[in-house]
Amino acid sequence: MQMDLFSFDSSDSLEKIEEEIRSCTKCPLAKTRKNAVPGEGGFKRKVMFIGEAPGRWEDIKGRPFVGAAGKYLDELLASIGLSREDVYITNIVKCRPPGNRDPTDEEISLCSPYLERQLAVMKPRVICPLGRFSAKYILEKFGFAMKSISAVQGKVFRGKDVIIIPMYHPAAALYHGQWKPALERSFKILREVLDESP
Repeated sequence: MQMDLFSFDSSDSLEKIEEEIRSCTKCPLAKTRKNAVPGEGGFKRKVMFIGEAPGRWEDIKGRPFVGAAGKYLDELLASIGLSREDVYITNIVKCRPPGNRDPTDEEISLCSPYLERQLAVMKPRVICPLGRFSAKYILEKFGFAMKSISAVQGKVFRGKDVIIIPMYHPAAALYHGQWKPALERSFKILREVLDESP
């Protein structure tokens, strides 16, 4: 069923969701994490970036995208005239999987209601899922089919209330250098979308 961004509990707030995430014990990741990572940033441009799960540095600092991938994300944002104050950055899974392994289906299933509440409260105009787990989750939530990340990366999906632009994960692009030009192009596409009249 397609997600409706506009049906949400009016008593919900980002602060309330973040507080619940920080004290969450719904899955075993609560036992191995240092800090849950609810998300952060501004929301001036109504853009939300959604990664997969926190890594080592994010777990230590309790903030999203603060390692090498975060530095690259900052550079990509700057390349189109944006900063973290303009966008909100979060992950599907809010705690670090041990050893930076991929999040499991169970972890995604238990943690994703927090993301859905964040989406409902913020009602982003543009969602940029970063990486295959995030892209699959978001595209399917909004009624689109997911092929491979390389097939959807940089494409613009227009839903009823939202525009989705899946992208390679910055960490993956750092690891697979040949993906960098495509990721950088996808940020230019985001800029074009933001320059359209709302």
